[in-house]
Amino acid sequence: MQRMRWSVALLGLWMGWASPAAALNESALYYGSGLSRLISPRVFDGALQGYRQVPGKRKALLTIIDYSKPSNERRLFILDMVKGRLLAATWVSHGRNSGDEWAHSFSDRPDSLQSSLGLYRTAETYLGKYGYSLRLDGLTPGKNLNARKRAIVLHGAPYASPAHLKRFGKLGRSWGCPAVPLEQAPRIIRLIEGGSVIYAYGSNRQA
Repeated sequence: MQRMRWSVALLGLWMGWASPAAALNESALYYGSGLSRLISPRVFDGALQGYRQVPGKRKALLTIIDYSKPSNERRLFILDMVKGRLLAATWVSHGRNSGDEWAHSFSDRPDSLQSSLGLYRTAETYLGKYGYSLRLDGLTPGKNLNARKRAIVLHGAPYASPAHLKRFGKLGRSWGCPAVPLEQAPRIIRLIEGGSVIYAYGSNRQA
């Protein structure tokens, strides 16, 4: 009985030490990487919880797309989950029918021309209309499971460039794909291709 009491006491102490350590790791990812200056705790927490749920991850990278920010702000972020380093912070377009400067409507319906929210796993690359592109597999029921059917891919586009932003004050829009600056696309795609996680967040409704 005495041994059991000691075991319970030690377990309690261990849990007391372990919980702060786990919280510190999350805090280090958020604050140490600089993400705390770029996205809200709510967005980061959703991304982190989603990352942990995705099976079959082949890369310890987390890409966060924050569609609650306007298109003239950087809203795509790539985080190294092991080193706690922010590897990229750049612009990304949303779908034509999701909104103008702000994305406020989202859909997984074919031909909706809207962006989709939720978790994705990156897949294979190919050469398409906009050059080097990355296929995505949607993982969130009711949010993005039609990603393949809709040909929702990550690609570069001239309308997602800083030059377009400087001229028009906002990015152009895609047919639902997350489009990044054309000159940055090859590096971003090579970095996250082949089994990393993307989390797309939006603050409003999805049909």
